Amino acid sequence: MKEVQTTRSQNIARVVLGLFMLLAGVGHLTFQRQEFQAQVPNWVPMGKDNVVVLSGLVEISLGLAMLLARKYRAQTGIVLAVFYVLVFPGNIAQYLNGIDAFGLDTDGKRLARLFFQPVLIALALWSTGAFVYWRNRQK
Repeated sequence: MKEVQTTRSQNIARVVLGLFMLLAGVGHLTFQRQEFQAQVPNWVPMGKDNVVVLSGLVEISLGLAMLLARKYRAQTGIVLAVFYVLVFPGNIAQYLNGIDAFGLDTDGKRLARLFFQPVLIALALWSTGAFVYWRNRQK
């Protein structure tokens, strides 16, 4: 499998995103655990703490992969983008239920956050060269 070449800007964005994921993952397991539990929708058929711990471990893994996985960089970006799609219902639930967490203490702030999720998805794909990888696989 050929490694996708990325620019300096993409690499900087990828490292920042990887560090962000590591911090979020550690937050899931420690100092932000209750705030993350508040985001887990009530319809999830698993204990909220279990969801937070498991998603924290996934975030740490994805953060490390964003920083270290050269050969599978594009695939890592795709997996991270899918992860962002999968956690989006938690952001929607926080907005719909008016849950205060992470400084999002108004409906306006919670609504604005919803528009940031597509930016994270695009950033995960762009910073890892996943768009180019995907296009080359279609040929």
